[in-house]
Amino acid sequence: SRSDVGLGADHVVAGPKMAEILQRKLQAELEKYQSGQKELSKCLSARQKLEAQLTENTIVQEELTLLESTNEVYKLVGPVLVRQEIQEAKSTVNKRLDYINGEIKRYELQMTELEKRSEQHRETLGKLQQDFQRAQGKH
Repeated sequence: SRSDVGLGADHVVAGPKMAEILQRKLQAELEKYQSGQKELSKCLSARQKLEAQLTENTIVQEELTLLESTNEVYKLVGPVLVRQEIQEAKSTVNKRLDYINGEIKRYELQMTELEKRSEQHRETLGKLQQDFQRAQGKH
């Protein structure tokens, strides 16, 4: 196996120069990996907030189904409670639940993609580390 990873076949470098090149590649790959981990963490945090909103809105939806048409519903608009028709409130909550579920799916897809990329970066890091150690004469 050759240690000229990422270099053209006509450009073979060995020894300390190769170790230096590999070290730079290793550092760049590590930065990509860490960046992906930060992004994954942000997605996870956003998804957790959405899960909390989903729970809250599901409870509101369940409460609204218990009401009769003679009951009154109020919603908070700024510092003021404003009367709202029950059907309008149900419709608003249903739309909100649809939106939240859509966002959760979107984050799940994004997280799956980020995890895939993260795994690829880990594999590349492992290979570069091996090549770097070989270039330094360690096995």
